[in-house]
Amino acid sequence: MYESDAGLLAPGRAGSPAEATTGDSAFLQAMLDAEAALTRAQSACGLAPAEAGRAVTETADAGRFDVRDLALRARSGGNPVIPLVVDLMAAVPEDARPYVHRGATSQDILDTAAMLVASRTLATVLDDLERAAGEVARHAATHRDTQMAGRTLTQHAVPTTFGLKAAGWRALILDARDRLTAVRASLPAQLGGAAGTLAAFSAFSASAAREDTEEQEETDGQEEVDLLALVAAYARELGLAEPLLPWHTLRTPIADLAGALAFTAGALGKMAADVLTLSRTEIGEVEEEEGGDSSALPHKSNPVHATLIAAAARRAPGLAATLYGSLAAEDERPAGAWHAEWEPLRDLLRLVGGAARDGAALAAGLRVVPYAMRENLQLTDGLIVSERLAAVFADRIGRARAREVLAAAAERAHSETTDLSDVLFDVLREEPELAGLDLAELTDPTRYTGSAGPLTDRALERR
Repeated sequence: MYESDAGLLAPGRAGSPAEATTGDSAFLQAMLDAEAALTRAQSACGLAPAEAGRAVTETADAGRFDVRDLALRARSGGNPVIPLVVDLMAAVPEDARPYVHRGATSQDILDTAAMLVASRTLATVLDDLERAAGEVARHAATHRDTQMAGRTLTQHAVPTTFGLKAAGWRALILDARDRLTAVRASLPAQLGGAAGTLAAFSAFSASAAREDTEEQEETDGQEEVDLLALVAAYARELGLAEPLLPWHTLRTPIADLAGALAFTAGALGKMAADVLTLSRTEIGEVEEEEGGDSSALPHKSNPVHATLIAAAARRAPGLAATLYGSLAAEDERPAGAWHAEWEPLRDLLRLVGGAARDGAALAAGLRVVPYAMRENLQLTDGLIVSERLAAVFADRIGRARAREVLAAAAERAHSETTDLSDVLFDVLREEPELAGLDLAELTDPTRYTGSAGPLTDRALERR
């Protein structure tokens, strides 16, 4: 028994706007939109009656067609456009049937439909990215001067601020927004006919001219101009970019889309990775406002939004790699390379759509715990400011000696589980050149955040 893909194993995209815009019905509607736009464009260019364009458009409703039946019948020809054209022709009035799919090849329709689906999905993704960026900006501004431990290679490094960390998340989200905005604006229609020459449209154009006794004799080159005008009219009908060339085996649009989507998943994944680390029980510096339940442990509140984003970020590069691999497509239309794109592209759109939805929710509901950040700053008993001490000591006893002195002091503080400042009091007595230094001030991690504040301010100036 056939069951539709309800998203049981895909909680990241279940219920997201991207799920609705990428479903089978959405793809079917996009293919029908492409067919209808093609007939309308031919009507606008005098290659089909206006009534034909209206008739196909009125019939091009996905609700009138059986998605499952089309899927099963697609096996015989290798793509769903072939059976769809048969059903569409049967559904339109008889006098409109000659103008359904006229001159096009299956890839024209399916590629165009994919661009429509991508454009419609990216609109929802961009909305969610804007919301996420706004919420993260709020955290950055609120916690501009909230000190926390900066961590490198999993260990405390030097102090930083949560404001700067959040500003970094926002910068990546805005980078993703800009890339997706540019890609969406460039998504092209596809129209080339069987081998990218538009030859069939030329033949139909010549046939129509012979039937029209009032048609003036065409001048040299006029036919080519008319066909290029048809491509432009087709793109306008769809709201897509006009392609320079048919791109049946020139897959720049797919590669650019894949790259921007994978980048977006990674950009959101950076925020999720930080939240997953900082929300660990033993760190506790942030937490999700509405954490997820555990089936076994009633005390837990799991960082579910961050978890789902992290899962998407891990899957997205592999899907993008498949789409990049399809760039190496043979001939004028390929066997297999094109077909390999359909599912990874949809999965990638769905993953990023779900991740953007979860990113906005994560940022909106993120709770920041400043007191935990302050406590964690003290975990290394002052060692977190060793870089600052090294710079100050080097000015008095040279870099080599300063490093030697501090390494020994750090080792002693660690082995004796005592505060670095206590050890340094003994050091100052042994190193006359260091006399007079204010160790309380120098070992205070809250006084060593560098330009974190101004950097945060500068990042928040970006619109």
